[in-house]
Amino acid sequence: MKYINILLIVLLMFSSCRGSEKSASLFLYNQNDPYVRIFADQIKKASEEIILIDLFDSQNSQIIQNEFIEKQILSSADIMIINPVDRLGAYSIIKKLKSKEIPVIFFNREPLVEDLNIWDKAYYVGAKAEQSGQIQAEMIMELFGSDPRNLNKFDKNKNGIIETVILKGEQGHQDAEIRTSEVVKAFNDKKFRLDILITEVANWNRDEAYDKMKDILDEFNGSIELVISNNDAMALGAISIMRQSGLFRDSNKNGIIDFEDDSWIPVVGIDGLDEAVEMIDNGYLYGTVLNDSNTQAKAIVELTDFIVNGKDLENMSNPLVDGKYIWIDYKVLQ
Repeated sequence: MKYINILLIVLLMFSSCRGSEKSASLFLYNQNDPYVRIFADQIKKASEEIILIDLFDSQNSQIIQNEFIEKQILSSADIMIINPVDRLGAYSIIKKLKSKEIPVIFFNREPLVEDLNIWDKAYYVGAKAEQSGQIQAEMIMELFGSDPRNLNKFDKNKNGIIETVILKGEQGHQDAEIRTSEVVKAFNDKKFRLDILITEVANWNRDEAYDKMKDILDEFNGSIELVISNNDAMALGAISIMRQSGLFRDSNKNGIIDFEDDSWIPVVGIDGLDEAVEMIDNGYLYGTVLNDSNTQAKAIVELTDFIVNGKDLENMSNPLVDGKYIWIDYKVLQ
């Protein structure tokens, strides 16, 4: 009986501690997205001993995400961390959370600025999409010789134009639209001539990019000089079918896949997935742009900690811009 009483006391103490612990509800647009899945793991790891995280997978459905949010409002979550399925869906979410006085941090998909301004405790942590497209263009221009009037050997047909395929993340998605437009704009600004053979939407998905790239190779066989992908997953899908189609052969027999092989075609991505870095090391992927989810995750957790514990936001490691934003720069990986 004595031991039972001691056990009950311990359980009550544990329950009391958990009850007083601050909690955050973390909503993902789709846990099947490899970048988002890794991002969530990094948030959970960074939050250890700081705040209790409850994770919800919206399965790429704004309706499901809204239902989860409604349930978590009733559970009295201290703060919500949201990767929205649809950035335009953020408006109603912010309105609802404002009415309940629940702070919210968005990440990965940026709400409209006018929506964020509805609630003074609505924030966004992320990277500026235009920067990723600009960095992709810089990598490619350097590869092609940096002189738009005198392209090097990677202009295989010697016409002074880079024949390009673009794999677009998602039609209407802010990052996909900006990454695509900015990479093209950067070439135009530096007077490089692009011939965009085709732009295919593959919805950030590796398998979809594989299928789309198969058709592209059939249609533009031998004329592709560059593949620009809005993310690494699609780039990896494209590389898979390109390898199966006979590209990336060790034609010079030096034991490695590299720029000197006749069938090598530059492919560039965005995100910095581990498998993408491995593909760079093995010679198949020319480069990627690190969308630094680890640093963003730490910034999200720090902002969460400061908000729920009433700390001065001016003292955070990463400055808050316009009272709303924490920006983390993209980085080159080659």
